[in-house]
Amino acid sequence: MSTTLIWLIAAAAIAGVLFRPKGWPEAVWACLGALILLLSGLLPLSQAGAAVAKGSDVYLFLTGMMLLSELARRQGVFDWLASLAVKAARGSPRRLFLLVYLVGTAVTVFLSNDATAVVLTPAVYAAVKKAGTKTLPYLLICAFIANAASFVLPISNPANLVVYGKHLPALLRWLRTFLVPSICSILATYAALRWISRRDLEGVVENISNAADLSKEGRLAAWGIVATGALLMGASSFGLDLGLPTCISAAVAVVVVTKAKGKALVGISKGVSWSVLPLVAGLFVLVEAVNRAGALRELASVLDNCARMPEVWGSMAASFGIAGLSNLVNNLPSGLLAGGALQTIRDSPHVRDAVLIGVDLGPNLSVSGSLATVLWLIVLRREGEDISAWEFLKTGLLVMPPALFLASLAVSLLSQ
Repeated sequence: MSTTLIWLIAAAAIAGVLFRPKGWPEAVWACLGALILLLSGLLPLSQAGAAVAKGSDVYLFLTGMMLLSELARRQGVFDWLASLAVKAARGSPRRLFLLVYLVGTAVTVFLSNDATAVVLTPAVYAAVKKAGTKTLPYLLICAFIANAASFVLPISNPANLVVYGKHLPALLRWLRTFLVPSICSILATYAALRWISRRDLEGVVENISNAADLSKEGRLAAWGIVATGALLMGASSFGLDLGLPTCISAAVAVVVVTKAKGKALVGISKGVSWSVLPLVAGLFVLVEAVNRAGALRELASVLDNCARMPEVWGSMAASFGIAGLSNLVNNLPSGLLAGGALQTIRDSPHVRDAVLIGVDLGPNLSVSGSLATVLWLIVLRREGEDISAWEFLKTGLLVMPPALFLASLAVSLLSQ
């Protein structure tokens, strides 16, 4: 009976996170589910505390990335990049599409997929409105590239930290494993989106003679982002945790750019979506609860079976299976479950690598797949735009499967 109750409470909480009944923030539903589990005695307080503590590196990483993103937004860095793209398009919507895709790829790789969803989306929206062209093809780029390029580097997606945990590979090992699959994912996603949007990319866009100016503070913020990326790649190359370096580097960048002025610091602090942190903590608690209900054991059995298959078939089964789970329950909970399950089975690097690709790229199927896509939808509503779950699914069915197949095939062949 208690096992059934745990599953029902966890399912209800995750449904609340995905669909936001009454318009309440996602964090409310995750924390409410965790609180019910505690008050009902289904999850001991000590285990809930341990589950929250497991996410310390993720909280620090997200805090640093959100601070950098808000700093860049307030200093106009992303608006400057978007206006440069519109100017460089020279009136061609197809060239503009490619340039926005390249900017989105760079932001995802070096700042994380959440930064692409939350900060680049409004900048792209403003740029394409200024260019007088249809907005949807370019906004879809922000959603899909946020997941398609999210495993180029360990820092490209917080889910990478969750899946690998303390076993995060050094940077060179990571690149040897994931660079080619990432290229396959990025190119396949571009080709599919470009084909889907082909009719909307006809005609011309308005030309911009001068790009938006970047202030001195904006240039400092941009260099702060570059320095943070370099620091994180260095930390990753030595196999160090990424959360603390991210947070410290971002804090230094904020202090330098704002000159530690109280009003500016308060403004940046107010602009950060702090509710993401209790949302993630609540999800950690929910995952701990369903682990107690047997989810970890069942998933470990499935992944162990994948490890016993021929490597190509095992990689495909693991990546597509976790991709399906991610679209049902969101990729952060599925990544947490998979990361725990992988620690209980025999050492199978190709399965772990395939799982990471499924967790990162699989969510491109539906709006419920990843936290980045959920945040992207929130940003769209704020700009007065909307896209239905069905419309996104129709696009995702064409975009995600070929990219996931090619990336999974590449990672399995490389492992051999």
